[in-house]
Amino acid sequence: MSEHSAAISAQRLAQLRSQLSEWAAELGFQQVGVTGTDLGEHEQRLQQWLANGYQGGMSYMADHGNMRSRPQELLPGTLRVISLRMDYLAPDVSITEQLQDKSQAYISRYALGRDYHKLIRKRLTELGKRLQQAAGEMGFRAFVDSAPVLERALANKAGLGWIGKNTMLINRKAGSYFFLGEILTDLPLPLDDAYEQDHCGRCTSCLDICPTQAFVGEHVLDARRCISYLTIELNGPIPPDLREGIGNRIFGCDDCQIGCPWNRFSKASAEPDFSPRANLDKASLLELFAWDEATFLKHTEGMPIRRTGYENWLRNIAVALGNAPQSLDVVDALNNRREQVSALVQEHIDWALAQQTKKQK
Repeated sequence: MSEHSAAISAQRLAQLRSQLSEWAAELGFQQVGVTGTDLGEHEQRLQQWLANGYQGGMSYMADHGNMRSRPQELLPGTLRVISLRMDYLAPDVSITEQLQDKSQAYISRYALGRDYHKLIRKRLTELGKRLQQAAGEMGFRAFVDSAPVLERALANKAGLGWIGKNTMLINRKAGSYFFLGEILTDLPLPLDDAYEQDHCGRCTSCLDICPTQAFVGEHVLDARRCISYLTIELNGPIPPDLREGIGNRIFGCDDCQIGCPWNRFSKASAEPDFSPRANLDKASLLELFAWDEATFLKHTEGMPIRRTGYENWLRNIAVALGNAPQSLDVVDALNNRREQVSALVQEHIDWALAQQTKKQK
């Protein structure tokens, strides 16, 4: 890390902070804030959450000791964390219509376009370089959901919003449909005020709407019951008692955001890369279930959906077909696929066929 940054005057640092906001807007970010590295209270909550086993199979959440809540350990010499947000909801993308039609496939709206990691990391790196050039010298690293960082806690401390009862960062003027990214730096920029207010009040819409009752209480999510975890992170069989709750959600879940009144203020994204690809915002379950692996890989290239893998993709769709309205086409598709897939997918197909049979009676 740089010693030069410590010699920059307070006036110059204030100027750089003002320029930072201008550059961030030019690069497509809707908001930027600056905070320090102390996340003491959030560290305690994380340790309790891990102790309760709520991370499920996400063992990486417990890796690296306390580094996740101590940015200065992730990048020695870090004095400030620059936190930024970028809206992702593409214009004209329906949120509820696809979800309500159980013959259609629902994919979490953040995952319909290009993988955000590369796009945002590139913009963050460009922003860091601009700041570095203007400051004369500084050390920095950019992160987008790719390192042990408590990004929502940092965003809260940087003034970008409050952490709602659904554990999402919420902004009064923009809801919660946005990505977060961070730049760790040794440049001692002026600190922004933390967002101390909590505007959730008595509202529990996000908790009540959860199809699998994944919230243990306010601000506490048991990932083992969360549909995003079950359809993306989980390898192996989906617990049978949670399958009906999944409905037609085949990759992720937006329900606890859909239920949040603050999302009436969400803004459409101007980023063309976040627009839906392969018609995935309007695809039917049967259409996607017919994809072979080559088609899956072709249509999901450069997209977040790749994360789940083809086997889990079929597993998820099989569950959704079990939850779909009773249909001979669905039964035929399940039967026709059964001998072509792994034992894992077969087990979910058998469950789906049993569900379809129940509906015939």
